[in-house]
Amino acid sequence: MATTSGFRALVTRAKKTLAKVEQLTRAELPSTSTVKQSSGKECNLTIRVSYSNLNYKDALVVTGTYPGLKVPMVGGIDLVGKVVEATKLSADTAKFNVGDTVLVNGFGMGTDHSGGYAQEAKIPSEWAIPLPDEMTELDAAKIGTAGYTSMLCVGALVNSGVKPDDGPIIVTGATGGVGSIAIALLSQLGYEVVAVSGKADDPETNTYLKRLGVSSVVPRAELEAEPKPLGKELYAGCVDTVGGVVLANVLSMIKYSGKVANCGLAGGMALSTTVAPFILRGVSLLGIDSVFADHAARKQAYSTYGPVLVKSNLLNLICDDSHILELEQVPETAEKMLEGKIRGRYVVKL
Repeated sequence: MATTSGFRALVTRAKKTLAKVEQLTRAELPSTSTVKQSSGKECNLTIRVSYSNLNYKDALVVTGTYPGLKVPMVGGIDLVGKVVEATKLSADTAKFNVGDTVLVNGFGMGTDHSGGYAQEAKIPSEWAIPLPDEMTELDAAKIGTAGYTSMLCVGALVNSGVKPDDGPIIVTGATGGVGSIAIALLSQLGYEVVAVSGKADDPETNTYLKRLGVSSVVPRAELEAEPKPLGKELYAGCVDTVGGVVLANVLSMIKYSGKVANCGLAGGMALSTTVAPFILRGVSLLGIDSVFADHAARKQAYSTYGPVLVKSNLLNLICDDSHILELEQVPETAEKMLEGKIRGRYVVKL
């Protein structure tokens, strides 16, 4: 519990050094945004944080390995909590009152601006949205940036005309946070889902993915060979979290007029492919940015797909009680995430 004298926070003090839990004061939180895109914007919301979660970026920050890491840094690219102070809210920004429950995903928080791994956070009010109706704080934390990104990816496929009858959707990085929630959403919306996983031979992984709703699991190794310009048309669409050679192979297997929503680069930033899928099959590659998406896109994603996730009860499979961490447990779990030894989502309780 935060007090008037201070609050607990997980702080990274040096590169290649694990973050440690410390006591901070409100005076040590930023008074203006330290994110380049919104530099100097006043932090006019103070939030008592209830939950954050663990994403790949968070794991890099907590282990001191995030590229271009600014220190000291409080990680946590997501937070949900209650407003304890709201000042100087202009007419063109969201209006919040003390006691309102809000959530924040991205905007550079947790990587370039003190984030959700603290019992208090100060941010510009433009970064926050109200907690959606029929969603608890814990629901929002389980969804987080990974789930919100999944919603944007699925929305991009749906809005571009991909229908369940068009054929299977392949999801790469299936056991990660984005992949897991994308599978859950797509299966609940009536799509056949094929998962790609580096753990396809693991019985527990297969059981987990089948419970989420996949029809089959493809070993990642099958998509790591040198890609052909065009392969057999197998999939109507894809949610890709990996990039690199895996994405190049997937593109060659997409059906005519199919869509691929890419939101990640865990397999590498380079994309060695040809124009063949685009000019001979009319395939579209849709780039998904969740960090700086505007309020309208965020609210639309949550209002359309949040209820699907909550009502399905699959969030409890993706993030069960054993995946709710105390601050002190985050560094060890972050190391395991970077080693590829975890699956699903992890919530951080403040």
